[in-house]
Amino acid sequence: MRRIPRLRSPVAIEEVGPAVDGGRYPARARVGIPVEVTATVVQTGDAVVRAALRWRVAGRRRWTELPLEAQDAEHWSGRWCPDRPGAYEFTVTAWTDRIATWRARGTAWRAAGEPIDVDAIPLLREWRRRLRRCRGSDRAMLRNLIDLGEAGAWDALLGTLQSPAVADRLARLDRRPDQVTFEPARRLIVDRERAGFASWYEMFPRSFGGTLTEAARHLPTIAAMGFDVVYLPPIHPIGRTGRRGRGNSDSPGDDDPGSPWAIGSPAGGHTAVDPALGGLPALDGFLAAARAAGLEVALDLAWQCSPDHPWVHEHPEWFQHRADGSIRYAENPPKRYRDIYPFDFFGPNSAGLWRALADVVRFWAGRGVRIFRVDNPHTKPFAFWEWLLPQIHAEFPGSIFLAEAFTRPGTMYHLAKIGFDASYTYFTWRTTPEELTEYFTELTRPPVREFFRPMLFTNTPDILPPILVRLGRPAFAARAFLAATLSPLWGIYSGFEDLERDAIPGTEEYADSEKYRVVPRGGPPPPGNLRQFLRTLNTLRREHPALQHPNHLRFLAVEGPGLLAYERWSSDGEDRLIAVVNPVPEAAREGMVHLPEDLGVGDAPFEVEDRLTGEVWTWRGRRNFVRLDPSDRVAHLFRIRPSAVREAP
Repeated sequence: MRRIPRLRSPVAIEEVGPAVDGGRYPARARVGIPVEVTATVVQTGDAVVRAALRWRVAGRRRWTELPLEAQDAEHWSGRWCPDRPGAYEFTVTAWTDRIATWRARGTAWRAAGEPIDVDAIPLLREWRRRLRRCRGSDRAMLRNLIDLGEAGAWDALLGTLQSPAVADRLARLDRRPDQVTFEPARRLIVDRERAGFASWYEMFPRSFGGTLTEAARHLPTIAAMGFDVVYLPPIHPIGRTGRRGRGNSDSPGDDDPGSPWAIGSPAGGHTAVDPALGGLPALDGFLAAARAAGLEVALDLAWQCSPDHPWVHEHPEWFQHRADGSIRYAENPPKRYRDIYPFDFFGPNSAGLWRALADVVRFWAGRGVRIFRVDNPHTKPFAFWEWLLPQIHAEFPGSIFLAEAFTRPGTMYHLAKIGFDASYTYFTWRTTPEELTEYFTELTRPPVREFFRPMLFTNTPDILPPILVRLGRPAFAARAFLAATLSPLWGIYSGFEDLERDAIPGTEEYADSEKYRVVPRGGPPPPGNLRQFLRTLNTLRREHPALQHPNHLRFLAVEGPGLLAYERWSSDGEDRLIAVVNPVPEAAREGMVHLPEDLGVGDAPFEVEDRLTGEVWTWRGRRNFVRLDPSDRVAHLFRIRPSAVREAP
């Protein structure tokens, strides 16, 4: 016969969130953004229930408790805002509020003309016990309540218990004998701000003057456009064997620099800097210049080697081999990439390989790098990342890993669950209002939003979106606006600001890719460039908390084809913006945009300001006309001006 439990409570707690796969993986949050906790609390009676959120830094003993609010009879929610990065635990506790229960029942009985003196006996008995342990104002309060009960002044007693101050004091004194706590506690990883709010600029330093020292001179220009992370593709020595030539040719010229992703030569491997870029001293100078410009530097982690990499000769067992014993090239049938050898993560002495790769990350983190863009992480074992990422996060707090994972959704999401701080997305291939609405609704709703941070790149060295090639400057502006306002994380690859769009016909590839050649950059900007527009976007992102929140996104109805409208709002709800964009700007689009009902606009006229230009319009009601002509503009970012709302005539 099973033992009867000691705890006898009518309360049970379920569905505590945020939770990832039922708590198997930690949810993700960032400093400055409140964590929204929800729970279902059920009971076997009509007693008044209370619930509270409890949180603590992982490994600490003391919990901090905050009250939850009832959304209805069984669903509760609340928020807390972690003020520092780290690992946390949180849970929900619930109990019956005996005072509120007695007050509710007593009020009902009194209204029905029924006596309540017998029902008050347990309450008075409990107050007398507490009285012996209380001092000061708490003792005086209890004494007054007991006197009212002993005198039979039930209406006065019920009225006193209605006081919020009295209720709060009694709640603090309550022993909560039937309290239950949800177990096990949920886990939460809180990252620093830049893990979830940043504007990235990708540059090949060899194209900005040839060396890292020369490239550093262009950092103030990048910072002036409002970017705060500059990402460098691999800066290591590049192998000669199998080197790719200009246009990804099999026959490189003597002056072709090769692909930076073919890592390793006699000059060194993953912990060396290409001598042509100036070596490690030049990188140290680049890092210092970036800090002076207010930028952080992100380095590329590409776990592969050129045939000339020192590891190929020192540790051939770390690589995949073919049946004849030769090392296998990287393959994507029917192509073989003869300038790259992939690692064998489960081969002989793979433990040595894993440790060596971890030491590579430690080497760069030790030189002050805290942001890493990881090349194709989905082609490496999940087990490796589950082993590596927690180590680096613990040893170098504030480390950020961005997954360049253009692969199946489930794989992308799993990489986020096991420790990647952000991920590339399918944004590049989502262009129409319908595609964007569907995709970003998925990203900003549970369960995905609890663990996945989307990074929106407008272009990459591998992807020149066809919409940019076909529609030119209006499409560049529209894609930048979408990326900068749909997610707190966005970025561009250099050349975007100057509208570079020469493609191999029929493909989404650059006609003469910078991956295989030096593209002279850093000269005077061409006419019609987007530099000021990008600066405006990044400035508004910093000024408006609404654009910094990862999940506060709501798409709005539009009467008229081709327009996309959505609302963004801040954690406190004080900053609210309405974005309207022509995402495929091949023609003028117009329509009636429906404002959210809870925005509180009535029939009286009010003013809206376009934050992109400073222009002001007068609107009336929830349906308002918008027209976007690509020859003039492709987007509005409206802020309602409450001070300008007028009384209805």
